[in-house]
Amino acid sequence: MSEESKQVDPAAEKQPAPAPSSESKPTAEESDSETEVAQTGNDAAAGPSKKKKKKNKSKKKGEKNFIKDLFTGQVEPGVTQAEAEDKLKEAINGLTNEQVQEFMSLNPALMNELAEKNAAGDASKIPNIVELFKRLTLQDIMTGLATTGKNRKDMGSYKFWSTQPVPQFDEDPKLLIEEGPLKIQKVEDIDPEPIPLALPQFRWVTMDLTNDAELAEVEKLLYGHYVEDDEAMFRFRYSSSLLRWSLLSPGWRKDWHVGIRSGDTLCAFISAIPTEMRVRDKIIQGSEVNFLCIHKKLRGKRLTPVLIKEITRRINREGIWQAIYTGGIVLPRPVSTCRYYHRALDWTKLYEVGFSPCPSNSTPVFQARKYKLPDVTSTKGLREMEVKDLDAIKELNDEYLKRFDLTPVWTKEEYDHWLIHKDSNSPERVIWAYVVENSEGKITDFFSFYCLESSAIKSTKHKSVRAAYLFYYASDIALKDPTNRLDLKTRLNALMADALILAKKEKFDVFNALSLMDNSLFLEQQKYGPGDGQLHYYLFNYKANPIHGGVNKHNQVEEGTSSGVGFVML
Repeated sequence: MSEESKQVDPAAEKQPAPAPSSESKPTAEESDSETEVAQTGNDAAAGPSKKKKKKNKSKKKGEKNFIKDLFTGQVEPGVTQAEAEDKLKEAINGLTNEQVQEFMSLNPALMNELAEKNAAGDASKIPNIVELFKRLTLQDIMTGLATTGKNRKDMGSYKFWSTQPVPQFDEDPKLLIEEGPLKIQKVEDIDPEPIPLALPQFRWVTMDLTNDAELAEVEKLLYGHYVEDDEAMFRFRYSSSLLRWSLLSPGWRKDWHVGIRSGDTLCAFISAIPTEMRVRDKIIQGSEVNFLCIHKKLRGKRLTPVLIKEITRRINREGIWQAIYTGGIVLPRPVSTCRYYHRALDWTKLYEVGFSPCPSNSTPVFQARKYKLPDVTSTKGLREMEVKDLDAIKELNDEYLKRFDLTPVWTKEEYDHWLIHKDSNSPERVIWAYVVENSEGKITDFFSFYCLESSAIKSTKHKSVRAAYLFYYASDIALKDPTNRLDLKTRLNALMADALILAKKEKFDVFNALSLMDNSLFLEQQKYGPGDGQLHYYLFNYKANPIHGGVNKHNQVEEGTSSGVGFVML
């Protein structure tokens, strides 16, 4: 499930005020609450001396500001992770119960989760809540458990997820665990009948996505009610071509395209496709769950848990017990978290629609010139991928992905589906893939990207933003000498520079990438800017030790550290 994200002004991140986190800027209510927390001193501890009172109040303010900085990824670059952990513990221990309450008020979902951990489940028992709050690690905070407004949109509350076979937040992520399924089941124990729907006007339907009319219904529902930013400036537009590509992959099952109708209207949808994936050294027959969408007017009808249970039931009936899914909100419990990065191709257009800010120390003319690209590519032997390249690409990418902890395991048929553009006459092309062939006819490298447009809802000048998303890539440089990061960095920068040029020629406005795989080697060099969105990876019914998502605990990419994530979700 992709995540709407806008670019963050790097200059603004250096200012005292926090930059917006996740999808949205803080609301007025959130901003006021956060400011109040940051400025409230502990008068009772100050003592009678006015001078001492001012000093202690300043210290308390500094502690709370440090916590706020951690929440927004604004910790001084020189602070190590261990130092940040120590400072966090010290700062949190210095907060009063009332101040913890104020922090919790910024995130009702987290408050509810901590309350569930109380023996009595009573959120009014503040000392217990305080103790649970103080157990949160810096990693918990940096994956979005603090002030991000997105957590208000939790999928039916954490109470539902506490009943599911997923890792919970009270489990210590620092303790190494034996990886494997959380719950063992049998097909004969799975109910053959659909999950009951509480209201009589709702009924289950299986959507036939080979039928143009039914595909159009799904497209319409997603466009009106799926992912958009909190300011309602941008909304994903999944074209019919992209939906076919996403949901009719090899081995697809019609029964896994699940809808709920009210009368003749499709008002909810969820989907899955079969996938084989590798988690470290274990191969798992699983599924990718995606496109969970509910009509906005029905968000209070508790349809999300029902949709999840029903798609789980249908998948389990096929003898498949694990799944991978992603989201921008924090649920129990991410196995990894990546950050979005954006590279402007048409900076002026992005500025005009409100996607890219203009730094305070710059001008629109300078910014447009900064992101200007050459007209021609530079890599010798670069050409568009063809069917004849499939065997070579499969061999190259299979080996390249072995370097990461979480990856898909594709058949040749899946490589064909995911990388080869089939219909040259289609007005809505989805995938672009290119290979590098050397003088001896060997394929040494490849890269790919796909198209996902967003409507520019509030713009009067432009109707949409055309975004290219980095998909899979590989270079045999990494296989020749796995320790030679410098040569790999040089090669990937050359390839990704050409990818930008080719995307620009295809009329894309922005090139998006996550902090996964080896992206840290080229994001900064290719002028990608950090976005305000994160993507959390989840495994259903599978316990796994945390996998590095390519960003450190300050939410920043570190060039010397690759991500363990090699799985690109649409």
